[in-house]
Amino acid sequence: MTPVETIGFTSLLQAKRKELLGSLRSRDEIVIEKASDALDEVQLMGERELAIRGLARDSSALRQIHRALSRVSNGTYGRCLHCEEDIQPKRMAAVPWAAFCIKCQERIDLREIDVDEIVKLVPAPPVELPGSY
Repeated sequence: MTPVETIGFTSLLQAKRKELLGSLRSRDEIVIEKASDALDEVQLMGERELAIRGLARDSSALRQIHRALSRVSNGTYGRCLHCEEDIQPKRMAAVPWAAFCIKCQERIDLREIDVDEIVKLVPAPPVELPGSY
């Protein structure tokens, strides 16, 4: 990957990081509220569960982005963490935080490769939310 491509992907990653940090600050949807009847209670519970899943998805994406930015810093961005081959530019354009080439990702999806051991090699920095202490 060329330095110019890396700079472009870094900008994309930082923009997505900023977007996700903004969405993670809004936790109003997971507040537990009491409803006057059982039907409203069930609806609120469903909405809360949906909001929690959204927060979990955004948190996971943010960790992947932090790991990608770490790989940019250490010079391994754009290289598969498993086979160490270059990741195709089309894949990087579609998923800038991709850590694996498409062949290895398919094997991971089929559970032929244990990703937990590989990902531990590139820990994600802690997520700091704006305004948190």
